[in-house]
Order: sequence, then C-alpha cells, then structure tokens
Amino acid sequence: MEVPLSHGLASRAAALATGYLCYRRGSPGRGLALRSLRRARREDIDDVGHKYYLELELEDVLDKDSTVNCTAEVLYHLGNKNIAPDVQFTLEGELKNTDEADNIFYNRVKSLEKELVAENIPDSHGNVPPEMEPIHLLAWVASGYVIWQNSTENTKFQLAQIKHVKQVKRSDEYLEFDYMILLHDMVSQEIIPWQMTVLWHPQHGVQVTQDSCQPKHVSG
Repeated sequence: MEVPLSHGLASRAAALATGYLCYRRGSPGRGLALRSLRRARREDIDDVGHKYYLELELEDVLDKDSTVNCTAEVLYHLGNKNIAPDVQFTLEGELKNTDEADNIFYNRVKSLEKELVAENIPDSHGNVPPEMEPIHLLAWVASGYVIWQNSTENTKFQLAQIKHVKQVKRSDEYLEFDYMILLHDMVSQEIIPWQMTVLWHPQHGVQVTQDSCQPKHVSG
C-alpha cells in the first residue's frame, strides 16, 4: 500500500531509517540527514508488524551538496515495545570519504592534556563552534542508535542539543565521551533528556555502550 509522503507514518519511518543509517555510516567527520522522502509503501504482516519500504535521499550534514540515494525497509514489531524496529538499507553510490577529518579529530583529542568538556551545542542561536563540529556530529551519529532503539510508529525523534559532554579517560586506543543530549519528539513535541556513553575509534566506528532516558526536570 502506498503511503502519502506527507503522511506522518511515512515521515516517522523515514526519520527512523535516517537515524539508523547515520549510526551505521556516520562519524565525527560525517553526519547524515534526510533531504527528501521519494516514496513510501506499507505492508501489514499478520502477527508480525508493519513494514515500510522507503526511497530516501540523504545529505551530508556538513556538505549539503553531497547527497546519496538509499532504499530502506523498516519493520515495526506488533505490540512489543521492547524490540527495536528492524532496519535494512542499501545505499546507491558512495559516501564521501572522511578518513582525513576523522583522523585529525582523533589525534587532536588524543593529544589534549585535559579531558574535553563542553556544553550547549548548538547554542541558543543554533551555532556550533567549528572546533566542536566533530563532537556535535559524533552525538548526531550516536543519537541515531538511541532513536533506532526507542522508536515506534508514533514517535519521530531528532537530536535537538548536546546539553553537556565530557571526555572519559581511557587506557586503550578508543575515545570515550559521556553525553547528556536533548531529543525532540516531533510528534508529542516533548524534549527528552538522554544520557549516552559513546566509544569511537576511526577504524572501528561508533558504539553506544550505555544509554538511558533521564527525568525531564533535570537541568545541566
């Protein structure tokens, strides 16, 4: 069944697929965002759930001219809130290589004498300091994992802001950051604080080792 592209169900499935893709293919040098949803079909699978077939165009957050087409399948499981939706995707064409940017960031953080700490990215005017862009993109990528794990057909999450981020000292080659982020649910208009611990290494990608929804009234 074709789903109108303007329909909430289509845009929610597209947002989830984009978050998942960003988590799987993003880095401090590359965040992916949805530029356009080309097509959406929905199939109701008895006793299993609702499956969406999507055709998407994604853009690089830093380089809006750099786009890639993608097909994705999203399966929301019936009734069970504890199972993350299944997402599969195929990219058409190549994403821009970010090895150089990733390695520059990695080496810069590795050479810091004190652990990196920052807050309110972007600021209240929507600005991200250039030196904080990789930290912002890393949160963008990692939040894709949180979005994937916690999405239902009735949610549409997006990273709104990093409230606070602190680098955690490690003895191995990984970088570790403890983030407090704000997720915006476009459906309910709720702003949800979320804590996530993120590991990253240029060769091994992004891992979210721990994440948890935080009470709404907590600030800072």
